[in-house]
Amino acid sequence: MTLFRLDASILPATSSSREIADLVEQEWAAQHPHDEVVRRHVGSQPLPAEAWADAVTAGFTPEDERTEAQRRATALAAELVEELTSADAVLLAVPLYNFGVSQHVKAWIDLVIAGSEPGAPLLRGTPVVLATVRGGAYGAGTPREGWDHSTAYLRRILEDVWQADLTLVEREFTLVGVNPALEEFTDLAAEMQRKAHSAAREAGAALGVPPERRAS
Repeated sequence: MTLFRLDASILPATSSSREIADLVEQEWAAQHPHDEVVRRHVGSQPLPAEAWADAVTAGFTPEDERTEAQRRATALAAELVEELTSADAVLLAVPLYNFGVSQHVKAWIDLVIAGSEPGAPLLRGTPVVLATVRGGAYGAGTPREGWDHSTAYLRRILEDVWQADLTLVEREFTLVGVNPALEEFTDLAAEMQRKAHSAAREAGAALGVPPERRAS
C-alpha cells in the first residue's frame, strides 16, 4: 500500500497538526513497515501562487498556443492528481489559519481540481484522515462559534466532491501555553490533546487496514 501525506503548517518544527499526523502515520506504518509514504509539504514548500490561474486558462487555450507557464502549470496539476489518486490511503494535516483554510492547501486543492474532470470523485473508496487543529475554541456556545471556515470547506471537498471515506481528527486550544490570555484553559487543553492523540492512533490503525479487509 501507498500512503500519501500532505502537511500544511508554516511552522513544522512545532506544528500541532504534524504531531497528530505523526501519530496517524505511526499506526499506519506499524501495519505497513515496508510500504511507501509519499509526502508533500505545501507549508514549507508552497505551490506557485500563479499556477492555478495558468492551469485553468490553459484549458481554454489550444495546446500549441499555450504559454510556457501554462504548460508548467498543467504538468504540475497532472502530477498532483496522480500523486493523490495513486495512493491507497491519504493523510492530510491542515491547521486553521485566520479562521479559514490555509492558502497553501487551497492552492493544492484548486490545482488538483484544475487537473481533473469537473466534479470527478477522485477519492471514491479511499480512506482519508484529516488532522486539523485550531489555536482557540470554536465549539458550540463559545464566543468564536461559527468562525471556523476551514473544516466545513475541507469536508465538502473531500467527502462530497472527491467522495473520500473520511475520518476527522480535531484538536482545539493549541495556543494554550503560547498565548498567556489562554492560561486558564490549561487543563481543558491538555484533555483535548489527550483525546485528539487517542483519536489519531485509532484513525491510523483503521487507515492501515488493507482494502480487502475493509470491504469484508
